[in-house]
Amino acid sequence: MSLPNELYSAKFADYLDSLKILYLVDDKFKVICDDYCKSKVNTEKYKKKFEKNFHNKLQSENLSKELEEEILIYLIRKE
Repeated sequence: MSLPNELYSAKFADYLDSLKILYLVDDKFKVICDDYCKSKVNTEKYKKKFEKNFHNKLQSENLSKELEEEILIYLIRKE
């Protein structure tokens, strides 16, 4: 069984050998590591969703402002 990719990080680089051994032989440590990995994956997933939603929000806000201007221009011309 190999280590999950999320455990190959700069924070754990100095402890990689110990990390590999403990992950294989210590069930409690493996559970902690697996929970950490799930958390990292979820964080990345929600970060991407947030970025996408933020982009959509900005697009909607910009469109709304443009349409406000169009409405005002239309109203002013019809007076």
